[in-house]
Amino acid sequence: MTTSSPVPRPGNPDSERLKALLERAATGRDGQAWSDLWTELYHNGSLDVADPLVLPTLADVSENGDAGEAASALHLAGALLVQADQRHETRNLRHAYATEVARLLTSANRWRQSAPDRNDYCFLVEAVLNLEGEISWAEGLVWGLVNEEYEVECPDPDGCASLWVILGERGYFSTAEDDALPGGTGSLPLRPADPGAMEGLGRRLHDLAVADGHPEVAHALTYAFGEATCPECGRRFPVAEQIAAASL
Repeated sequence: MTTSSPVPRPGNPDSERLKALLERAATGRDGQAWSDLWTELYHNGSLDVADPLVLPTLADVSENGDAGEAASALHLAGALLVQADQRHETRNLRHAYATEVARLLTSANRWRQSAPDRNDYCFLVEAVLNLEGEISWAEGLVWGLVNEEYEVECPDPDGCASLWVILGERGYFSTAEDDALPGGTGSLPLRPADPGAMEGLGRRLHDLAVADGHPEVAHALTYAFGEATCPECGRRFPVAEQIAAASL
């Protein structure tokens, strides 16, 4: 951590533990420290995300660490902010640490532009979206890009079926069978969006991926923001809408 990092609250053992974990994470690729921070700040909330050590230190790491450490800090910070938004139904944490959030977002965009690995790039895009806080389903969107599939529900009012939307090396199709192959009786081809006609978030992310030198991510995004067809009832639906619905 930098010398500008806040001091822990005196006599508070949780704050002392948090300080120790952040120092371990910040001074090297201590995977266990990052894992413990995820567990105690995000998963079970045994440490306080609003502690004055957390976001300032993660901002320091995002600016001063190497690419791997910075990505770890950015991913955690973004997730913590989105969780706080959802848990408390306010943006109080973002407002209280607006300076640190701005620093984190600047770092996320800087590292995003130089990320050579496809999956690393996708996770940095997720961090950007989480730090901006405009959507709550960035994790679901990026998970599918990285894993080349989404599990969604057919939007039929009667709850027709659970579906897999496949986009990647296995092909580009929807299926109600997790082991279906493209062109098989249980699959239907996806309809990608026309990049020139894309709007809103889809257009923005597509254009960023092209500009950042990740055409394969841009290509996958045309399917994530395109349409799928339910093999059970034949209903056509926008994939992104069901990704967002699955994240609620």
